[in-house]
Amino acid sequence: MEVMVQTSKRSACQGRWPVKAWVDPFSAEFDMLQIRPVSRSVRLNGFATCLRLEEVYWGVLERIAEANGCSVSAVLSYVDREVHLRHGGVRNFSGLIRVICVAWLRDPPTVR
Repeated sequence: MEVMVQTSKRSACQGRWPVKAWVDPFSAEFDMLQIRPVSRSVRLNGFATCLRLEEVYWGVLERIAEANGCSVSAVLSYVDREVHLRHGGVRNFSGLIRVICVAWLRDPPTVR
C-alpha cells in the first residue's frame, strides 16, 4: 500500500535544513539533560499530587513564578483552579502546563 503525502514548499523547508532560528540538539551548547523527565510532589489547592515534566519546563515555571512574585506551587494551583472554574477541568494537566510554558516564552509579560 502506497501512501502519498503532500507537503508545501514552506513546510518542507524547500529540501534544506532551516538556517535561521534553528536549535541544533547535537551541538556542544545544547543540554540534553533538559529533556530528562522530573517528577515533583506539589500541592494544588491543598491536595498533594505528583507532576512529571521535563527539566526545561520546571525551569520555565520557576521563571513564571519569579515574575509573579510567588512559588511554583502557587502558579500551578492558580492554573488548576482556573482551568476547573473556566473549563470544568482538563484531562492532561501536564500537557496544559507545557503549553502554558511555551505560550509564556512566546509572549513574555513586560516589566512594569
